Amino acid sequence: MQRVWIFFAQASLTTIKISGLAILLGLCLGFIAALSSLSRLTVVRWPARAYVSVFRGTPALIQLFLLYFGGLQLGLEMSPIQAGIIGLGINIGAYMTESIRGAIIAVDKGQTEAGRCLGLSRAQTMARVILPQAARLMVRPLGVNSVALIKGSAIVSTISVTELTYTAHRFISSTYKPFEMFILAAIFYLIIITLFMRLVQWIDTRVALKE
Repeated sequence: MQRVWIFFAQASLTTIKISGLAILLGLCLGFIAALSSLSRLTVVRWPARAYVSVFRGTPALIQLFLLYFGGLQLGLEMSPIQAGIIGLGINIGAYMTESIRGAIIAVDKGQTEAGRCLGLSRAQTMARVILPQAARLMVRPLGVNSVALIKGSAIVSTISVTELTYTAHRFISSTYKPFEMFILAAIFYLIIITLFMRLVQWIDTRVALKE
């Protein structure tokens, strides 16, 4: 059983790696799409809204298959881990877009007017006035999105990424103990998510202290 724990510990590192990089990609896409969706320019606003609608309205598993298997058909070769990171990142980015957009909209409109009265441009007002205030409102929703991604990262096992769920399936075939293997995977997921939520709470506290 000790040997099994070692393999699960290694698989948990893969889960953390994929989830962490996907969260970073999702944050980048989310900020870009959120700001674009608030643009006055239709040519900028509508692609962002289309991105959110498509990737929130279709299953993440189908998106992953289209990226990995469909990409191979189109000549776009990538490793399962690369496909997993990109697929999860693009998917969670659509959800993060709405969290970020909602936080920005929640900031009092008077703040925008105050920034403009001080002679700041629209971009400067957003960067120096709105986003610092919206940051406090973003932390928890983005944390919830990230936890959902960590739990949803199990779908990358379908393209043979050796993460926690894939490792559980692999040992079930050799030990014939599905209950024990899935419980073990659940324990590692719980540890990862608990530690991540502690990190989110710490960030939330730090941001609150700066206000």
